Amino acid sequence: MKLKITTWNVNSVRFRIDLVAKFIKAARPDVLCLQETKCPDDKFPLKRFKRLGYEHAAMNGQKGYHGVVVLSRFPFESTSKRGFCGLTDSRHISVVLGEQAGLKDPIVVHNLYVPAGGDIPNPDVNPKFKHKLSFLDEMRDCEEVHVNGNARSILLGDLNVAPREHDVWSHKQLLDIVSHTPIETEKLNAAQKAGGWVDAMRELVPEPTKLYTWWSYRSPDWKAADKGRRLDHMWLAPALMDRVSDIKISKEARGWAQPSDHVPVTATFEV
Repeated sequence: MKLKITTWNVNSVRFRIDLVAKFIKAARPDVLCLQETKCPDDKFPLKRFKRLGYEHAAMNGQKGYHGVVVLSRFPFESTSKRGFCGLTDSRHISVVLGEQAGLKDPIVVHNLYVPAGGDIPNPDVNPKFKHKLSFLDEMRDCEEVHVNGNARSILLGDLNVAPREHDVWSHKQLLDIVSHTPIETEKLNAAQKAGGWVDAMRELVPEPTKLYTWWSYRSPDWKAADKGRRLDHMWLAPALMDRVSDIKISKEARGWAQPSDHVPVTATFEV
């Protein structure tokens, strides 16, 4: 059985619902994990997604900001969500896929949206950056988002850090730019290690190959400049690594009309 799972920071699900539908019809993922939906749960366009084949939704949304959702062609065995840093920001949702999805052994999927952190990489003068660092520390310490002996776990989403030298267009020029500073990289790597996760995208496509999932709106010609960053991630429990056959970055979506600045990342599993 093949299982396709997509992560995408859509940057407003209602504004970009037609683009999401375009992607779904082409890629046909079984599970679609969105971040930055910017939509309270009671305003989420569920009817449209049901027409597209996604009968099941686990939502954690809020008005105008943040928001995460898991949409699925299959029922969930269970769902859960948690806050971070003592706040009610909608930044985490998890689901368990099991027998109702045709799986003999269940798969846990965590969908996360890490704070962006603002523009100034100094926690003493920028509370947004301080929040981001605290969030990454909590990811490191939170057993709820660790593998925890579950051989079939996935953590994915917009983690808002490009941790490796070749995850950005210029390592030297971005060392003091939020998303690639040494302290962010250190904390994301610590969270990955403490959680028992494998960076699946880099296992399949090792450095020095460049990998990007985000291109700034500030660039007048993003494609020609190609100054991207890998902010969206797919982390797997080690035992799932031999089950992932492909991970695709849908770069073409950045060139659609009124796009998100992030593009979909889709993993295909042989489960």
